[in-house]
Amino acid sequence: ISYQQWYRVGSKHEQPGLTGLAHFFEHLMFKGTAKYPGDSYFRQVRSNGGSANAFTTRDFTGYYVNLPSDKLSLAIDLESDRMRNLNFDQKQIDSEREVVKEERRFRVDNDVSGTLEEKLWRTVFKVHPYHWPVIGSMADLNRATINDMKEFYRIHYAPNNAVVVVVGDFSTGEARKLIEKAYGAIPAQAVPETKTVIEPEQLSERRAVINKSVQNTTAVVAYRSVASSTPDMYALDLAASILGGGNSSRLYRRLVYKAQSVSSVSVSSYTPADPGIFRVSLSVKPGQSSEPIFQAVGAEIRRLRTELVTEAELEKAKNWVMKDYVEALKTISGKANALAIHEIYSRDYRSIFEDLKKYIAVSREDIKRVAETYLQQKSRNIVIVQNGQSSQSSGESEGSRQGGGQ
Repeated sequence: ISYQQWYRVGSKHEQPGLTGLAHFFEHLMFKGTAKYPGDSYFRQVRSNGGSANAFTTRDFTGYYVNLPSDKLSLAIDLESDRMRNLNFDQKQIDSEREVVKEERRFRVDNDVSGTLEEKLWRTVFKVHPYHWPVIGSMADLNRATINDMKEFYRIHYAPNNAVVVVVGDFSTGEARKLIEKAYGAIPAQAVPETKTVIEPEQLSERRAVINKSVQNTTAVVAYRSVASSTPDMYALDLAASILGGGNSSRLYRRLVYKAQSVSSVSVSSYTPADPGIFRVSLSVKPGQSSEPIFQAVGAEIRRLRTELVTEAELEKAKNWVMKDYVEALKTISGKANALAIHEIYSRDYRSIFEDLKKYIAVSREDIKRVAETYLQQKSRNIVIVQNGQSSQSSGESEGSRQGGGQ
Protein backbone atom coordinates (compact mmCIF):
# COMPACT_ATOMS: atom_id res chain seq x y z
CA ILE A 1 0.00 0.00 0.00
CA SER A 2 0.93 3.61 -0.44
CA TYR A 3 -0.56 5.84 2.23
CA GLN A 4 -0.22 9.54 1.44
CA GLN A 5 -1.25 12.41 3.68
CA TRP A 6 -0.98 15.83 2.06
CA TYR A 7 -1.69 19.18 3.70
CA ARG A 8 -2.98 22.26 1.90
CA VAL A 9 -0.10 24.35 3.20
CA GLY A 10 2.99 25.39 1.30
CA SER A 11 5.34 28.33 1.22
CA LYS A 12 2.69 30.64 -0.26
CA HIS A 13 0.68 30.32 2.97
CA GLU A 14 3.52 31.81 5.01
CA GLN A 15 4.05 35.45 5.95
CA PRO A 16 6.95 37.74 5.10
CA GLY A 17 9.44 37.45 7.94
CA LEU A 18 8.44 33.85 8.65
CA THR A 19 9.22 32.09 5.40
CA GLY A 20 10.36 28.47 5.40
CA LEU A 21 7.94 27.20 8.07
CA ALA A 22 6.11 24.80 5.74
CA HIS A 23 9.39 23.16 4.77
CA PHE A 24 10.62 23.23 8.38
CA PHE A 25 7.64 21.07 9.31
CA GLU A 26 8.60 18.55 6.68
CA HIS A 27 11.55 17.92 9.03
CA LEU A 28 9.79 18.31 12.38
CA MET A 29 7.05 15.83 11.50
CA PHE A 30 9.59 13.02 11.74
CA LYS A 31 10.85 14.04 15.19
CA GLY A 32 8.37 12.12 17.26
CA THR A 33 5.25 12.18 19.40
CA ALA A 34 4.53 10.86 22.89
CA LYS A 35 3.35 7.56 21.38
CA TYR A 36 6.19 7.31 18.83
CA PRO A 37 9.08 9.30 20.39
CA GLY A 38 12.37 10.20 18.76
CA ASP A 39 13.03 8.24 15.58
CA SER A 40 10.29 5.68 16.33
CA TYR A 41 8.40 6.64 13.16
CA PHE A 42 11.22 5.53 10.86
CA ARG A 43 12.03 2.50 13.01
CA GLN A 44 8.40 1.34 12.76
CA VAL A 45 8.34 1.83 8.99
CA ARG A 46 11.68 0.20 8.27
CA SER A 47 11.19 -2.74 10.61
CA ASN A 48 8.00 -3.53 8.73
CA GLY A 49 9.65 -3.45 5.31
CA GLY A 50 8.49 0.01 4.32
CA SER A 51 9.79 3.41 3.26
CA ALA A 52 8.66 6.96 3.92
CA ASN A 53 9.50 10.51 2.97
CA ALA A 54 8.02 13.97 2.41
CA PHE A 55 8.28 17.03 0.18
CA THR A 56 7.23 20.67 0.30
CA THR A 57 6.03 22.87 -2.55
CA ARG A 58 4.66 26.37 -2.89
CA ASP A 59 1.09 25.07 -2.53
CA PHE A 60 1.19 21.96 -0.33
CA THR A 61 3.25 19.61 1.82
CA GLY A 62 3.09 15.90 1.09
CA TYR A 63 3.94 12.94 3.32
CA TYR A 64 3.95 9.35 2.11
CA VAL A 65 4.63 5.91 3.51
CA ASN A 66 4.78 2.68 1.51
CA LEU A 67 4.21 -0.53 3.49
CA PRO A 68 3.15 -4.16 3.00
CA SER A 69 -0.62 -4.41 2.58
CA ASP A 70 -1.18 -5.98 6.01
CA LYS A 71 0.29 -2.86 7.68
CA LEU A 72 -2.49 -0.42 6.73
CA SER A 73 -3.49 0.05 10.37
CA LEU A 74 0.12 0.98 11.23
CA ALA A 75 0.24 3.61 8.49
CA ILE A 76 -3.03 5.13 9.68
CA ASP A 77 -1.90 5.15 13.30
CA LEU A 78 1.44 6.78 12.49
CA GLU A 79 -0.03 9.51 10.29
CA SER A 80 -3.08 10.37 12.40
CA ASP A 81 -0.93 10.51 15.54
CA ARG A 82 1.57 13.01 14.19
CA MET A 83 -1.18 15.15 12.69
CA ARG A 84 -2.05 16.37 16.19
CA ASN A 85 0.46 15.10 18.76
CA LEU A 86 3.83 16.33 17.53
CA ASN A 87 6.48 16.94 20.17
CA PHE A 88 7.88 20.47 20.44
CA ASP A 89 11.24 20.48 22.19
CA GLN A 90 13.36 23.64 22.01
CA LYS A 91 16.66 21.75 21.94
CA GLN A 92 15.45 19.51 19.14
CA ILE A 93 14.02 22.44 17.18
CA ASP A 94 17.31 24.33 17.44
CA SER A 95 19.17 21.24 16.25
CA GLU A 96 16.83 20.77 13.28
CA ARG A 97 17.06 24.48 12.49
CA GLU A 98 20.79 23.98 11.86
CA VAL A 99 20.00 20.99 9.62
CA VAL A 100 17.63 23.09 7.52
CA LYS A 101 20.12 25.96 7.34
CA GLU A 102 22.80 23.57 6.13
CA GLU A 103 20.34 22.21 3.56
CA ARG A 104 19.84 25.76 2.33
CA ARG A 105 23.60 26.30 2.05
CA PHE A 106 24.03 23.03 0.17
CA ARG A 107 21.02 23.22 -2.16
CA VAL A 108 20.81 26.98 -2.76
CA ASP A 109 23.70 29.15 -1.64
CA ASN A 110 26.47 26.80 -2.86
CA ASP A 111 24.61 25.21 -5.76
CA VAL A 112 24.33 26.70 -9.25
CA SER A 113 20.88 25.31 -10.05
CA GLY A 114 19.54 26.23 -6.61
CA THR A 115 20.87 29.78 -6.85
CA LEU A 116 19.43 30.18 -10.33
CA GLU A 117 16.06 28.74 -9.29
CA GLU A 118 15.67 31.11 -6.35
CA LYS A 119 16.63 34.11 -8.47
CA LEU A 120 14.26 33.03 -11.24
CA TRP A 121 11.19 33.07 -8.98
CA ARG A 122 12.23 36.44 -7.52
CA THR A 123 12.56 37.81 -11.05
CA VAL A 124 9.28 36.52 -12.47
CA PHE A 125 7.23 37.30 -9.35
CA LYS A 126 7.50 40.60 -7.53
CA VAL A 127 4.28 40.59 -5.45
CA HIS A 128 2.88 37.07 -5.33
CA PRO A 129 4.12 34.81 -2.45
CA TYR A 130 5.71 32.53 -5.04
CA HIS A 131 8.59 35.01 -5.13
CA TRP A 132 10.03 33.83 -1.82
CA PRO A 133 11.84 30.47 -1.62
CA VAL A 134 10.18 27.31 -0.33
CA ILE A 135 13.12 26.66 1.99
CA GLY A 136 12.88 30.21 3.38
CA SER A 137 15.54 32.84 3.88
CA MET A 138 18.39 32.34 6.32
CA ALA A 139 17.19 35.32 8.38
CA ASP A 140 13.68 33.89 8.68
CA LEU A 141 14.98 30.44 9.62
CA ASN A 142 16.89 32.07 12.47
CA ARG A 143 13.91 34.24 13.45
CA ALA A 144 11.18 31.58 13.83
CA THR A 145 10.32 30.80 17.45
CA ILE A 146 8.81 27.70 19.02
CA ASN A 147 5.54 29.62 19.46
CA ASP A 148 5.50 30.51 15.75
CA MET A 149 5.85 26.81 14.97
CA LYS A 150 3.18 25.69 17.41
CA GLU A 151 0.68 28.14 15.94
CA PHE A 152 1.55 27.16 12.37
CA TYR A 153 1.07 23.49 13.27
CA ARG A 154 -2.21 24.10 15.12
CA ILE A 155 -3.77 25.93 12.20
CA HIS A 156 -2.57 23.95 9.21
CA TYR A 157 -2.09 20.40 10.47
CA ALA A 158 -5.74 19.50 10.89
CA PRO A 159 -8.04 17.00 9.15
CA ASN A 160 -10.05 19.69 7.37
CA ASN A 161 -6.81 20.92 5.76
CA ALA A 162 -5.54 17.50 4.71
CA VAL A 163 -6.05 14.96 1.95
CA VAL A 164 -5.51 11.25 2.59
CA VAL A 165 -5.06 8.84 -0.32
CA VAL A 166 -4.65 5.08 -0.03
CA VAL A 167 -3.69 2.93 -3.02
CA GLY A 168 -2.91 -0.78 -3.06
CA ASP A 169 -4.21 -4.11 -1.83
CA PHE A 170 -6.75 -3.35 0.91
CA SER A 171 -10.45 -3.47 1.72
CA THR A 172 -12.09 -0.08 1.17
CA GLY A 173 -14.64 -0.73 3.91
CA GLU A 174 -11.97 -1.67 6.44
CA ALA A 175 -9.84 1.35 5.48
CA ARG A 176 -12.79 3.72 5.95
CA LYS A 177 -13.50 2.34 9.41
CA LEU A 178 -9.88 2.59 10.51
CA ILE A 179 -9.54 6.13 9.16
CA GLU A 180 -12.78 7.34 10.74
CA LYS A 181 -11.73 5.87 14.08
CA ALA A 182 -8.22 7.38 13.95
CA TYR A 183 -9.14 10.87 12.71
CA GLY A 184 -12.71 11.29 13.94
CA ALA A 185 -11.80 12.87 17.27
CA ILE A 186 -9.19 15.26 15.87
CA PRO A 187 -10.75 18.74 15.86
CA ALA A 188 -10.99 20.86 12.75
CA GLN A 189 -9.24 24.22 12.73
CA ALA A 190 -10.22 27.58 11.30
CA VAL A 191 -7.73 27.83 8.46
CA PRO A 192 -7.22 31.45 7.33
CA GLU A 193 -8.63 32.11 3.90
CA THR A 194 -5.86 32.33 1.34
CA LYS A 195 -5.86 35.81 -0.15
CA THR A 196 -5.62 35.85 -3.92
CA VAL A 197 -2.63 37.96 -4.88
CA ILE A 198 -2.63 39.12 -8.48
CA GLU A 199 0.82 39.59 -9.91
CA PRO A 200 0.94 42.86 -11.92
CA GLU A 201 1.33 42.58 -15.67
CA GLN A 202 4.95 42.52 -16.77
CA LEU A 203 5.56 45.41 -19.17
CA SER A 204 9.17 44.83 -20.22
CA GLU A 205 11.82 42.15 -20.31
CA ARG A 206 13.68 41.48 -17.07
CA ARG A 207 17.23 40.18 -16.75
CA ALA A 208 19.26 39.04 -13.78
CA VAL A 209 22.91 38.04 -13.77
CA ILE A 210 24.60 36.05 -11.01
CA ASN A 211 28.39 35.90 -10.99
CA LYS A 212 29.87 32.74 -9.53
CA SER A 213 32.97 30.63 -9.92
CA VAL A 214 31.55 28.27 -12.56
CA GLN A 215 33.02 26.53 -15.61
CA ASN A 216 30.19 27.34 -17.97
CA THR A 217 27.15 29.58 -18.13
CA THR A 218 23.73 28.30 -17.12
CA ALA A 219 20.64 30.27 -18.06
CA VAL A 220 16.86 30.22 -18.04
CA VAL A 221 14.49 32.06 -20.37
CA ALA A 222 11.09 32.19 -18.65
CA TYR A 223 7.58 33.57 -18.88
CA ARG A 224 4.76 33.69 -16.37
CA SER A 225 2.48 30.81 -17.25
CA VAL A 226 -0.98 29.70 -16.07
CA ALA A 227 -2.51 27.98 -13.07
CA SER A 228 -3.34 24.27 -12.98
CA SER A 229 -7.05 25.07 -13.23
CA THR A 230 -6.60 26.94 -16.53
CA PRO A 231 -7.54 25.00 -19.70
CA ASP A 232 -4.58 26.54 -21.54
CA MET A 233 -2.31 24.39 -19.36
CA TYR A 234 -2.64 21.48 -21.79
CA ALA A 235 -1.63 23.47 -24.86
CA LEU A 236 1.34 24.99 -23.01
CA ASP A 237 2.53 21.53 -21.96
CA LEU A 238 2.47 20.45 -25.61
CA ALA A 239 4.17 23.67 -26.73
CA ALA A 240 6.97 22.94 -24.25
CA SER A 241 7.34 19.45 -25.69
CA ILE A 242 7.52 20.78 -29.26
CA LEU A 243 10.21 23.27 -28.25
CA GLY A 244 12.36 21.08 -26.02
CA GLY A 245 10.94 17.58 -25.57
CA GLY A 246 13.67 15.17 -26.59
CA ASN A 247 16.44 15.07 -29.17
CA SER A 248 14.16 15.81 -32.13
CA SER A 249 12.60 18.95 -30.62
CA ARG A 250 13.05 22.34 -32.25
CA LEU A 251 15.50 23.86 -29.75
CA TYR A 252 17.53 20.66 -29.35
CA ARG A 253 18.03 20.41 -33.11
CA ARG A 254 18.87 24.10 -33.43
CA LEU A 255 21.14 24.64 -30.43
CA VAL A 256 22.66 21.23 -29.64
CA TYR A 257 22.93 19.63 -33.10
CA LYS A 258 23.35 22.55 -35.49
CA ALA A 259 24.83 25.49 -33.57
CA GLN A 260 26.53 23.25 -30.97
CA SER A 261 26.36 26.23 -28.61
CA VAL A 262 24.71 24.44 -25.69
CA SER A 263 25.30 21.04 -24.17
CA SER A 264 21.69 20.67 -23.06
CA VAL A 265 18.33 22.37 -23.43
CA SER A 266 14.98 21.53 -21.85
CA VAL A 267 11.59 23.20 -21.80
CA SER A 268 8.78 22.84 -19.27
CA SER A 269 5.54 24.48 -18.24
CA TYR A 270 5.08 24.40 -14.47
CA THR A 271 1.45 25.04 -13.53
CA PRO A 272 0.84 25.12 -9.75
CA ALA A 273 -2.30 26.38 -7.98
CA ASP A 274 -1.64 29.94 -9.15
CA PRO A 275 0.05 30.99 -12.41
CA GLY A 276 3.45 29.37 -12.69
CA ILE A 277 6.41 29.48 -15.08
CA PHE A 278 7.05 28.40 -18.68
CA ARG A 279 10.80 27.98 -18.95
CA VAL A 280 13.65 27.15 -21.30
CA SER A 281 16.71 25.87 -19.40
CA LEU A 282 20.11 26.08 -21.10
CA SER A 283 23.60 24.83 -20.32
CA VAL A 284 25.93 26.96 -22.45
CA LYS A 285 29.14 25.40 -23.75
CA PRO A 286 32.41 27.03 -22.59
CA GLY A 287 33.54 29.80 -24.92
CA GLN A 288 30.08 30.38 -26.35
CA SER A 289 28.33 33.75 -26.13
CA SER A 290 24.91 33.72 -24.47
CA GLU A 291 23.28 36.43 -26.54
CA PRO A 292 23.03 34.51 -29.86
CA ILE A 293 21.52 31.63 -27.90
CA PHE A 294 18.84 33.89 -26.41
CA GLN A 295 18.14 35.23 -29.89
CA ALA A 296 17.73 31.68 -31.21
CA VAL A 297 15.34 30.82 -28.38
CA GLY A 298 13.42 33.99 -29.14
CA ALA A 299 13.22 33.11 -32.82
CA GLU A 300 11.77 29.67 -32.09
CA ILE A 301 9.21 31.12 -29.70
CA ARG A 302 8.30 33.72 -32.31
CA ARG A 303 7.68 30.85 -34.76
CA LEU A 304 5.20 29.36 -32.28
CA ARG A 305 3.42 32.70 -32.10
CA THR A 306 3.27 33.32 -35.85
CA GLU A 307 3.14 29.90 -37.52
CA LEU A 308 1.10 26.75 -36.97
CA VAL A 309 3.14 23.76 -35.83
CA THR A 310 2.95 20.74 -38.11
CA GLU A 311 0.50 17.91 -37.55
CA ALA A 312 3.43 15.55 -37.08
CA GLU A 313 4.97 17.76 -34.37
CA LEU A 314 1.69 18.03 -32.49
CA GLU A 315 1.08 14.28 -32.70
CA LYS A 316 4.60 13.56 -31.42
CA ALA A 317 4.15 16.03 -28.56
CA LYS A 318 0.84 14.42 -27.56
CA ASN A 319 2.43 10.95 -27.61
CA TRP A 320 5.40 12.22 -25.58
CA VAL A 321 3.30 13.95 -22.91
CA MET A 322 0.74 11.15 -22.61
CA LYS A 323 3.48 8.50 -22.37
CA ASP A 324 5.03 10.35 -19.42
CA TYR A 325 1.58 10.79 -17.88
CA VAL A 326 0.74 7.10 -18.10
CA GLU A 327 4.18 5.90 -17.00
CA ALA A 328 3.84 7.95 -13.80
CA LEU A 329 0.80 5.81 -12.93
CA LYS A 330 2.60 2.45 -13.14
CA THR A 331 3.36 2.20 -9.41
CA ILE A 332 0.96 2.39 -6.49
CA SER A 333 2.86 5.39 -5.11
CA GLY A 334 2.60 7.07 -8.53
CA LYS A 335 -1.16 6.51 -8.58
CA ALA A 336 -1.50 7.88 -5.03
CA ASN A 337 0.58 10.92 -5.91
CA ALA A 338 -1.55 11.68 -8.99
CA LEU A 339 -4.81 11.31 -7.06
CA ALA A 340 -3.56 13.56 -4.27
CA ILE A 341 -2.34 16.34 -6.55
CA HIS A 342 -5.61 16.40 -8.47
CA GLU A 343 -7.58 16.57 -5.24
CA ILE A 344 -5.35 19.38 -3.95
CA TYR A 345 -5.47 21.47 -7.12
CA SER A 346 -9.00 20.85 -8.40
CA ARG A 347 -10.60 19.63 -5.14
CA ASP A 348 -11.90 16.66 -7.13
CA TYR A 349 -9.59 13.69 -7.66
CA ARG A 350 -11.80 12.53 -10.55
CA SER A 351 -10.32 15.26 -12.72
CA ILE A 352 -7.42 12.85 -13.25
CA PHE A 353 -9.65 10.93 -15.68
CA GLU A 354 -10.12 13.98 -17.93
CA ASP A 355 -6.51 14.98 -18.53
CA LEU A 356 -5.71 12.69 -21.45
CA LYS A 357 -8.88 13.74 -23.29
CA LYS A 358 -7.88 17.38 -22.89
CA TYR A 359 -4.39 16.76 -24.28
CA ILE A 360 -5.88 14.92 -27.26
CA ALA A 361 -8.27 17.82 -27.95
CA VAL A 362 -5.50 20.43 -28.31
CA SER A 363 -5.24 21.78 -31.86
CA ARG A 364 -2.44 23.47 -33.80
CA GLU A 365 -4.40 26.69 -33.47
CA ASP A 366 -4.42 26.27 -29.68
CA ILE A 367 -0.61 26.06 -29.64
CA LYS A 368 -0.34 29.27 -31.65
CA ARG A 369 -2.93 31.02 -29.48
CA VAL A 370 -1.29 30.23 -26.13
CA ALA A 371 2.11 31.23 -27.51
CA GLU A 372 0.65 34.57 -28.61
CA THR A 373 -1.02 35.02 -25.23
CA TYR A 374 1.69 34.03 -22.77
CA LEU A 375 5.06 34.00 -24.57
CA GLN A 376 5.34 37.67 -25.44
CA GLN A 377 8.63 39.56 -25.66
CA LYS A 378 7.62 41.99 -22.90
CA SER A 379 6.93 39.04 -20.59
CA ARG A 380 10.34 37.47 -21.03
CA ASN A 381 12.67 36.92 -18.07
CA ILE A 382 16.30 35.86 -18.44
CA VAL A 383 18.38 34.68 -15.49
CA ILE A 384 22.06 33.88 -16.04
CA VAL A 385 24.66 32.25 -13.79
CA GLN A 386 28.08 32.99 -15.27
CA ASN A 387 31.73 32.87 -14.32
CA GLY A 388 32.95 36.20 -13.02
CA GLN A 389 33.12 38.61 -10.14
CA SER A 390 30.53 41.31 -9.55
CA SER A 391 31.21 44.64 -7.91
CA GLN A 392 28.05 44.06 -5.90
CA SER A 393 28.55 42.28 -2.62
CA SER A 394 25.70 39.88 -3.40
CA GLY A 395 27.30 38.79 -6.63
CA GLU A 396 24.02 39.56 -8.43
CA SER A 397 22.73 42.27 -10.71
CA GLU A 398 19.42 42.77 -12.42
CA GLY A 399 17.46 45.19 -14.53
CA SER A 400 14.74 45.64 -17.08
CA ARG A 401 15.29 46.17 -20.76
CA GLN A 402 13.46 46.29 -24.04
CA GLY A 403 14.32 44.35 -27.16
CA GLY A 404 16.36 41.18 -27.23
CA GLY A 405 15.71 39.29 -30.46
CA GLN A 406 12.08 38.23 -30.28
